[in-house]
Amino acid sequence: MSEETLKGQTALVTGAAQGLGKRTALALAAEGVHVVVHYGSSEHEAKELRAAIAAQGVRAWTIQADLSQPEESERLVGRAVELAGPLDILVNNAASFDPSTPSNVTFDQVAKSAALNAWAPFALSRAFAGQERPGKIVNLLDTRIVGYDRSHVAYILSKHMLAVVTRMTALEFAPAITVNAVAPGLIVLPEAKESCAQELAQALPLRRHGDADDVVDAVMFLLRSKFITGQVIYVDGGRHVRESAGGAQ
Repeated sequence: MSEETLKGQTALVTGAAQGLGKRTALALAAEGVHVVVHYGSSEHEAKELRAAIAAQGVRAWTIQADLSQPEESERLVGRAVELAGPLDILVNNAASFDPSTPSNVTFDQVAKSAALNAWAPFALSRAFAGQERPGKIVNLLDTRIVGYDRSHVAYILSKHMLAVVTRMTALEFAPAITVNAVAPGLIVLPEAKESCAQELAQALPLRRHGDADDVVDAVMFLLRSKFITGQVIYVDGGRHVRESAGGAQ
């Protein structure tokens, strides 16, 4: 497949101070991409990441915004452009993962999850497209949009919304901008409990869990690709296949 170089481009990564966002930001820096590190409350971690990115020979900036507040979502791209200049890449990673069940979920919980997990990526993507220049957007979904997570109802509803946003914006922003998504499954970060993950992994077709690099590799693949848009890559050891076929939840 024909791939394009990312070197010299500028990216905004939301929720970049920790977890998958941090690993994605570092991978971009390793490719020669300048990175705007968005964070919500993790200021110390964001500044440490900025230093780590700068140490790779590219430019880095930090920017704070509470993306659960629509007015802050709608201003973030403009603020990032003021800091770093035009953006070439947007990775919508920031999300909340609060518990809720069908019996206790409230409208406020659904609205809060939707604001951060779906509206913010949409508002950011719309502003990103408003630059009227070529670009790439990758949204972070969740493999559970195929199945049913009864313990995180508001979260799952918001990720279903984001899946629709991905398809919608892929059409609306073409041909200048590609919009794709990565849907992680059982991914173990360094701070997670390995023993628990190993047990859960036995229910997956591949009988093993993934790690952050598996997700980041998929993100980077989509960012390098020239002829893919509206796609979701499931990085989940086959869980979505099992569940779409009616397997155990």
